[in-house]
Amino acid sequence: MKTTAPGALILTGYGINCDYESLTACRIAGFSARRIHLNDLLEETSMIFQSKLVVFPGGFSFGDDLGSGVAFSAKIRYSFSGLFDILMEYVEKGGLILGVCNGFQILIHLGMLPASGMKYGEKEATLAPNREGYYVDRWVYLKAERESQNVFTRGLDILKLPVRHSEGRFIPRDETILRRIERNRQVCLRYCDEDGNPTQAFPLNPNSSVNSIAGVCDPSGRVFGLMPHPEAATSFYHYPDWTKRREKLIREGASFSDAGEGALLFKNAFEFVK
Repeated sequence: MKTTAPGALILTGYGINCDYESLTACRIAGFSARRIHLNDLLEETSMIFQSKLVVFPGGFSFGDDLGSGVAFSAKIRYSFSGLFDILMEYVEKGGLILGVCNGFQILIHLGMLPASGMKYGEKEATLAPNREGYYVDRWVYLKAERESQNVFTRGLDILKLPVRHSEGRFIPRDETILRRIERNRQVCLRYCDEDGNPTQAFPLNPNSSVNSIAGVCDPSGRVFGLMPHPEAATSFYHYPDWTKRREKLIREGASFSDAGEGALLFKNAFEFVK
């Protein structure tokens, strides 16, 4: 008997440029995924409910002219279609939302993250320019918080993923917000060294994010945003040092798969909704 794979909706348009990578990552995980331009979604918001996962990919929406993610989030928040309210209804009904890089910035501006104390729609943090003052494109180590309720990072430990941004420094609005998201286990990923120790040192922490925070989730654990790009690390051969990594595994007598560590986040989402 033929079964239908859970759907994933990948937003695109206005400068988003990681949509095809995100589409592939979702399909590798098992989703029946498709790309949709924001304008088409604004015209037919009900299509959101046909999917179990909505992805806000990375890129440079509207050229970052008003700040990263500002214009894209405003188009969602203030459109006559009521898309923001539809997204909130989608989350309340159990849907998953993933925001990567520019997508994370959009969710922050919408107030869908971190939404501590269930205060959705209220901007509680920002992703400020990198402290070093320039665009960073490199691979970083990330430590997954084991106590986090985030669906996407369950069972994960240390990951290596690429970052590519100039505005990624996570800063909460105040100390109260920071304490709340830490206490509520909404911090999911932290920049760390190779041994998994969180760090503020550049370039291991590429933007000097507060408390080494690289990714956070909402109180439900089903809305997740991160600056690193898991969709760009779905294959073992995406890694610039893949030959060295393979040789090390062979010498240790360990097996290795073709899957990259970024694929694990999408697989977790698939297993959750399946």
